[in-house]
Amino acid sequence: MILGDITNQSAPALMDAMSDTTAGVPDFENIVAVHFAPLNRFAISLSRCPYTAADLTQQTFYLWATRGHQLRDPSKVKAWLYTTLYREFLRQHRLEARRSHEVTCDKFENMAAETPAPMDAIDSGAVLAALQSLREGLRAPLVMYYIEELSYREIARILHTPVGTVMSRLSRGKAMLRKLLGDGSGGLPSTRG
Repeated sequence: MILGDITNQSAPALMDAMSDTTAGVPDFENIVAVHFAPLNRFAISLSRCPYTAADLTQQTFYLWATRGHQLRDPSKVKAWLYTTLYREFLRQHRLEARRSHEVTCDKFENMAAETPAPMDAIDSGAVLAALQSLREGLRAPLVMYYIEELSYREIARILHTPVGTVMSRLSRGKAMLRKLLGDGSGGLPSTRG
């Protein structure tokens, strides 16, 4: 499959194509086709800069190309990619802190245009702006759960934290978003679905 063909493929068709493997390792192009957009959105939510996000996403796929063959369970590709991207983000963040200069970046590009229909009572642009103002420890679990639709266990594995901590961070993050949005009653869903 050619990467340009992904617009013509449904998600199940892509997943079926990805299951066509050699020695149990999914094909690189299929992995990129299935996971590029969600990984890039996650990277943007972490870095708050589309250029840095593109670099993080590219580095993640480079690491998959060089080390992906070591993955024993092909069904864990998604978790491996998210964990790798998150670790790479933390590594780069530490390096930037050591350099003691701040890299400037254009303001977070409007990701609301990429999202499907806006939620009933909330302006998705306002939610994304409020989400970007949260500290990374609360923002990452919210993005993984609500935008990337990862389970509590997957998030816990990626962040190397207990499931209870993930649930607590989600709760605190939602409370902070409600406060930032001036909506104490619950414009944010309590659960996904």
